[in-house]
Amino acid sequence: MRATHIIAASAIIATALSTTATTPVYLQASKPTEERVADLLSRMTLEEKAGQLLCPMGWEMYERRPDGSIAPSEKFREQNRGKMPVGGYWATLRADPWTQKTLENGLSPAEGAAALNALQAFAIDSTRLGIPILFAEECPHGHMAIGATVYPTGLSMAGTWHPELIRRAGEEIALEARSTGAGVGYGPVLDIAREPRWSRMEETFGEDPWLSGVMGAAMVEGMQGRRGSSVNDGRHLYSTLKHFAAYGVPEGGHNGAEASVGPVRLRSELLEPFRHAIAAGAATVMSSYNSVDGIPCTANRELLTGLLRDEWGFTGAVYSDLYSIDVLAGHTASDRTEAGAQALKAGVDIDLGAACYGKRAIEALQRGLITEADIDTAVARILRLKFDLGLFERPFTDPKEATRRVGADSHRATAREIARQGTALLKNEGALLPLDRKRLRRIAVIGPNADEQYNQLGDYTAPQPDDNITTILEGLRQAAPDVEIVYVKGCAIRDTAQTDIAAAVEAALAADVTVLAVGGSSARDFKTSYAATGAAQTDASHVSDMDCGEGFDRATLTPLGDQLRLMQAIYDTGKPVVTVYIQGRTLDMNLAARHSDALLTAWYPGQEGGSAIADIIFGDVNPSGRLPVSIPRSEGQLPVHYSRMSTGRDYMDGSGSPLYSFGHGLSYTTFDYSDLTIIPTDNGDRWDVSFRLTNTGRRQGAEVAQLYLRDAVASTSQPPMLLKRFKRIELNPGESREVHFSLGPDELSIYNPALRRVVEPGLFRLMIGSSSNDIRLKGEFTVTQQYDL
Repeated sequence: MRATHIIAASAIIATALSTTATTPVYLQASKPTEERVADLLSRMTLEEKAGQLLCPMGWEMYERRPDGSIAPSEKFREQNRGKMPVGGYWATLRADPWTQKTLENGLSPAEGAAALNALQAFAIDSTRLGIPILFAEECPHGHMAIGATVYPTGLSMAGTWHPELIRRAGEEIALEARSTGAGVGYGPVLDIAREPRWSRMEETFGEDPWLSGVMGAAMVEGMQGRRGSSVNDGRHLYSTLKHFAAYGVPEGGHNGAEASVGPVRLRSELLEPFRHAIAAGAATVMSSYNSVDGIPCTANRELLTGLLRDEWGFTGAVYSDLYSIDVLAGHTASDRTEAGAQALKAGVDIDLGAACYGKRAIEALQRGLITEADIDTAVARILRLKFDLGLFERPFTDPKEATRRVGADSHRATAREIARQGTALLKNEGALLPLDRKRLRRIAVIGPNADEQYNQLGDYTAPQPDDNITTILEGLRQAAPDVEIVYVKGCAIRDTAQTDIAAAVEAALAADVTVLAVGGSSARDFKTSYAATGAAQTDASHVSDMDCGEGFDRATLTPLGDQLRLMQAIYDTGKPVVTVYIQGRTLDMNLAARHSDALLTAWYPGQEGGSAIADIIFGDVNPSGRLPVSIPRSEGQLPVHYSRMSTGRDYMDGSGSPLYSFGHGLSYTTFDYSDLTIIPTDNGDRWDVSFRLTNTGRRQGAEVAQLYLRDAVASTSQPPMLLKRFKRIELNPGESREVHFSLGPDELSIYNPALRRVVEPGLFRLMIGSSSNDIRLKGEFTVTQQYDL
């Protein structure tokens, strides 16, 4: 990057700000945002407005010069030197096999900051109005850039049932991305995941609307700051909610397929997490690829304007998903111009992929498909984001600060803590866990996920140096240096040419206990082919470990390759076995449930996952993770989420209940629930629910108390139980504490046949327990009047 660019751009800004008498209103920081937006909009040509709607892919926008400096690429210059400079870029710092950015040719945090500074400098000093660029980056479980902290994926985050911890992660993710120049972070993913064949289940917070909503709101507050606070502090950025809407329940489990859901279920369940996150202040939303009842979400005005803006009061900007506007062409639109017009009229402000707005927006205007007012509305929303972010005053970041902040030790510690709290102990026969290091001579560590770094990181992860990841094998060795630990892979996730079950059995027979790590992987590699949207594609010529991650939908949930053969052989040794599932979806766990002595699911536990799992196995940490999704017994049960209407009904040829239920998770101690009271407060508008929780075991531990409700008789059919409150409580052995939950209209509301959110008078049944199928306390109360929300 040439320092002269930044000096020139900074001089322009400084000069403008120091002479307010002649300075345009839009460059006066003291003026209200709305005045600045109106002033700038009045100065813009139609072409400049159309350019603000564009968000192309950004990783080709910089180049490394022979002297090592980072400068704008010729492609970037071509896009921004004309009459239609681009308003934003996506994934400029993204590194992965799709972008072909590696540790060797990608950018360090300091280089990333320098690159975005160089692009900003060009935009400010080489375009007519000097409008800065809004850079958006992928941030679902960490910034998807080289050097950034890799946190556990969404299912693991949700498995903590600890919103304050996730809020902290959101703050750290935002700090890392903002320090390199990003202004928007894509995440969290709030799709309700009730279809495990779908390839993107790993990114979500699970199957439940309330849990997903609370965790999503916490992530938003971490990334943006709490509602009412300024994002203009150099530490926060805008959060983008994905994917609006009903993306997680596709027909047949196919990514992007239509969602077969009616308006009541759509609002009461699948949209609830978004409502929570919008209430928390989320500033941007991404439309999804799928259709709902035949209407593409990216062209659904009732959804993107009527519900999102008019009903919920959302005032931010809406991104399309990558090329989701293009997909309309040939379906609801005759060409991309008409597709762009449909999306813009529906309420999509920013074209991710940049093929349907820009010049095509001007063409749509000329064809009478849109008005200039439609363009102005979208542009004003984008400019508002830029002003409130402070880009006109402080468009640059300090590369030295990026080096200091990105991948900080404190962030690694948070990643480890999430992995600890997000790992669920599902079975512990004979109290095999925790293992006593002092009594062990040899441990066999076996399985395809025992020592494969990328297998535990999940999709949307940048390339990593070897010393940045701790695998299960490494974590166990670090935690038990005096114990002999023998490693045999046994087999791969998918490739049967790597199988050596005999060696694995030999190691297990010679050990006191085996830790068997199996499951799946979302690890992309450079041999995999990718669609234009970045989704991975299956390739018969190459067998990778990847069985999950965007594009890798499945027809079955059975562990692939020779994993079942390996598992059965290890169980047949008769030696104690701890089975650990590393997985991005709810895979078949029946064999392990029957034969393993202890069973854990860690989902994708991130870069510190191996250390966290070792902490649990050796008892340095008492497991407290709870399932954010139900574990099915077979594909034939699907959907199997706990709140389905057919809960408890068996099939003629099998059970209707899940193998492990939503909210399930064991501890090394035990807890007792007692003394339930339900007292009306605030003139009967709210109810205070209290009970006593006691640690009745011999170890300190954390219990996740869960409160479920049932509206006994309602105008629309209600599930048998719905999570409405939860709390993670840490107690010492013998310690007892009174726990309180407050219930009000938000928790008691339903959507009636007129699609109005109301609280209807009548009987409510209350259930409190350790999981959805382990209810310890029950009670009832009656609502005597109706509330319209």
